[in-house]
Amino acid sequence: MTYGIETPGKIIAVHLSYPSRMQQRGREAAFPSYFFKPSSSLAATGGIIERPAGTELLAFEGEIALVIGTPARWVTPEEGWSHVAQVTAANDFGLYDLRAADKGSNVRNKGGDGFTPIGPTAISTEGLSQGDFRVRTWVNGQLVQDDTSDTLKFPFGQLVADLSQHMTLEPGDVILTGTPAGSSVVLPGDVVEVEVDAPNAPGAPSSGRLVTTVTQGTTAFGDFGNKPKVDNLQRIEAWGSKEEHAAAVAAGRASSLEKDAEESAVAGPLTDEIRELLDGVAVATVSAALRKRGYVDIFIDGVYPNHEGDRILGTAKTLRFIPFRPDLFKAHAGGFNAQKRAFDTVNPGEVLVVEARGIPSTGTVGDVLALRAQVRGAAGIVTDGGVRDFAAVQEFDIPVFSQGAHPSVLGRRHVPWETDVTIACGGAAVQPGDIIYGDRDGVLVIPPFLLEEVAREAAAQEVEDAWVAEQVAGGAAVDGLFPMNAEWRARFEAAGKTQTAQA
Repeated sequence: MTYGIETPGKIIAVHLSYPSRMQQRGREAAFPSYFFKPSSSLAATGGIIERPAGTELLAFEGEIALVIGTPARWVTPEEGWSHVAQVTAANDFGLYDLRAADKGSNVRNKGGDGFTPIGPTAISTEGLSQGDFRVRTWVNGQLVQDDTSDTLKFPFGQLVADLSQHMTLEPGDVILTGTPAGSSVVLPGDVVEVEVDAPNAPGAPSSGRLVTTVTQGTTAFGDFGNKPKVDNLQRIEAWGSKEEHAAAVAAGRASSLEKDAEESAVAGPLTDEIRELLDGVAVATVSAALRKRGYVDIFIDGVYPNHEGDRILGTAKTLRFIPFRPDLFKAHAGGFNAQKRAFDTVNPGEVLVVEARGIPSTGTVGDVLALRAQVRGAAGIVTDGGVRDFAAVQEFDIPVFSQGAHPSVLGRRHVPWETDVTIACGGAAVQPGDIIYGDRDGVLVIPPFLLEEVAREAAAQEVEDAWVAEQVAGGAAVDGLFPMNAEWRARFEAAGKTQTAQA
């Protein structure tokens, strides 16, 4: 390496800094957060990285690395950039298979030997500003990441200043400044190249291409520590999205998603058979079956889908807001509050149901949180309040049922209070694990123990209703046909529909 010392005293990495990555992840950070990487993880250009035996989700992250030139302690964001002497390319490799074992520390999943290639050439910052740089990454010759430092939410000077509040940054220390969108999984045999340059500066200085080849390790992890473990959520996040994972499966680069224990638990009574029975069955038909059993207050009133034609089916995960009060808001709305916890822990197949006390004049979910729910595989969101960033949320695929748009931020009418409790949403009682079923007519709540019998009856009724509609379209009067009297029932059975309805 060419930046003055062979081994940095500190390697500090930023979790999220590029808006493109925040959007991909469905998480937006108010301030930068960090983790350390050991100096033993350093590797030079032309090196190799081993994907450990028994793992599948080794991911690259092309980044701009800052090299500190003069000590920094208690500097301001305006002063921070002046303490950076050089810039170069880095690849912040990580192993998603060990994320659960780290519990957020990143010691194992990002600290392995060779997991921090850096170089090959450092660019002097003299005469350059912090927004002049570009980072690009290629996998097997294909460009997969391309972003510039002028888009960063947290400029380089801010990172230096923030860190200098807590520790002295010494000459040679390295700061990895986060990766843009496009990070994904690489396999043994893949070649990853990262380049940082200043394309609009005189001479267009460049780090050159930092080249790393992925190989397969053969030494298994021992029984004396946590072993690799992945689930479908980790697979989706590692590849970047469900669509990118599906494309990797089609290309033979990834295994298909599995029904792991967590997802099976979330699915509960919503088996494939039940889903098939309810496919195409109207909410109105299901509501009639529930009414026969005495359930008449199971409607989440006043909510409508953000896309015409949206349907929603999943198990309920609940979030409760209480009325705004300044002292309670101060105590409960900051940090990782109940609202953030709900969206950050919703599981695949769950519907996040929000009790907002039926108040449409304030937002209860915005674009970032809706995107986070989508990334985590949620089946939908239902709130009896408003949605901010409504147009942006409409661009997402996730179904969102609400009272409509409202631009307010958290703190106008609500305090996020608790999750995973019984709530009242749109006049209906909702418990975690209840079945949420909705279409353009509205959303209703099905007690899980009634699901199978209601689904079978509603599916059969849907067949009858379709046959009745055919008769009316052919000119039949509704008297005696809807509902069917004995004569029409005989015709229905003669048409061979009964067996179909009960199948």
